[in-house]
Amino acid sequence: MKLLERKVPMSDLNKDAILEVRDLAVEFESPQGWVRAVDGVSLSVAPGKTLGIVGESGCGKSVTAMSVVDLLPKPMGRVAQGEVVFKGRDLRGLSNKELYKVRGAEVSYIFQEPMTALNPVHKIGKQISEVLLLHTKMTKAEAWDASVEMLGSVGIPAPEQRANEYPHQLSGGMRQRVVIAMALVAQPDLLIADEPTTALDVTVQAEILDLIKSLQAEHGMAVIMITHDLGVIAETCDEVVVMYAGRVVERGAVRDLFKEPRHAYTKALLASIPSLDHPGKSVLPTIPGTVAAIDDFVSGCRFCQRLGRENQSPERPPMVELSAGHWVEDCPQCHEKGSE
Repeated sequence: MKLLERKVPMSDLNKDAILEVRDLAVEFESPQGWVRAVDGVSLSVAPGKTLGIVGESGCGKSVTAMSVVDLLPKPMGRVAQGEVVFKGRDLRGLSNKELYKVRGAEVSYIFQEPMTALNPVHKIGKQISEVLLLHTKMTKAEAWDASVEMLGSVGIPAPEQRANEYPHQLSGGMRQRVVIAMALVAQPDLLIADEPTTALDVTVQAEILDLIKSLQAEHGMAVIMITHDLGVIAETCDEVVVMYAGRVVERGAVRDLFKEPRHAYTKALLASIPSLDHPGKSVLPTIPGTVAAIDDFVSGCRFCQRLGRENQSPERPPMVELSAGHWVEDCPQCHEKGSE
């Protein structure tokens, strides 16, 4: 594989993208001052495609996603730099009133925990109807009927009955389907799914992923799938972004990353996946150490920081393009050069 002769920030993204995030930095206020949780993240997703964001807990996946539609907790969180270009508009330049029209209608979000994403004192049908009442000109009766129809579309049996029930009357899998119904009822152009199968058993997980894929094919929407499960990435995504300590360390087509991962962190994640080739009761490989605290992040390679490597450059490693669309953070000790 020949290394392309350029070392630039990862801003040369998909020109057909419905969403481009360029050089995004997010900070949170702490007793020591503002600390940077997301540091120069760039990514894109095209209509009808699925982009996966993967990494350990604390790597900045959810914070990056929440920044897209300005859902960061305020005033302790802020976007310090970067652009979030959706359908040709920089969402960072929109007023609260304009953003209000985008959220839920054009961009929808499946939150990480279905047990707390629903209001416990309102019926399921009312909560789904609210999306349509806010973003369309439907009457209450029309919104209710559309909500019942959407419940049926996401695989909930007896949707008329369920629409009149409260969240505590549903199982975890049913509640997750309701959250998906709320996100999809207005037929958004972009769906951000933050761990949509968390805490669900394997059978329900497969049903939820199949559901998102079928609805995506029907409506042609773009999907950002946030997860720490590389099996989910392999099954559902077209491209994948690997995040570590608030940065993108590798990005490319799913087939490229799984076939030939180039960053040490990506390889370590893949090595931790159970395989049928492993002998029974064998110990799976683990990554030594833990992700550093935000206020302890170094300017240089943060995976080297985790592994305790010495004599590291204080400069951030540049992103290099190995082949069309396959980028990696070019740390001399973390990026295997191979046959470039």
